[in-house]
Amino acid sequence: MEDFDCLKLENQLCFPLYAASREILRKYTPLLKKIGLTYTQYIVMMVMWEHKSLNVGELGKKLYLDTGTLSPLLKSMEEKQLLTRTRQKGDERVVTIEITQKGMDLQKEAVFVPAQMGNCLNISQEEAKTLYNILYKLLSQN
Repeated sequence: MEDFDCLKLENQLCFPLYAASREILRKYTPLLKKIGLTYTQYIVMMVMWEHKSLNVGELGKKLYLDTGTLSPLLKSMEEKQLLTRTRQKGDERVVTIEITQKGMDLQKEAVFVPAQMGNCLNISQEEAKTLYNILYKLLSQN
């Protein structure tokens, strides 16, 4: 008889990663709702607060998102006046994103989010750092 233990949910690394991700996103939702952002918009804003101006390809690499996911997201964020999108004159396929003053001002409202999220997680700072390093090790394999 064949051994199917490898197919048990309890033996899958992907499942606790998936379930933990969903749980963390669930905890972010009420915090981000207060500042009018979804989680994906929030991670875009974190990159934009740091870099001010990027093209869509650069943003996608930083967030592990493709342009098909980013394009509608960025359009809605432009409608909220958080950023602008401009096609490059030399190559219209390249779209540059720039943060607006309204987008920069939102940073003051978002500064509380990381600390409040840290309080929601039942892990030590050392465990969080170890987990962070392991997850980025997995991501770097792409």
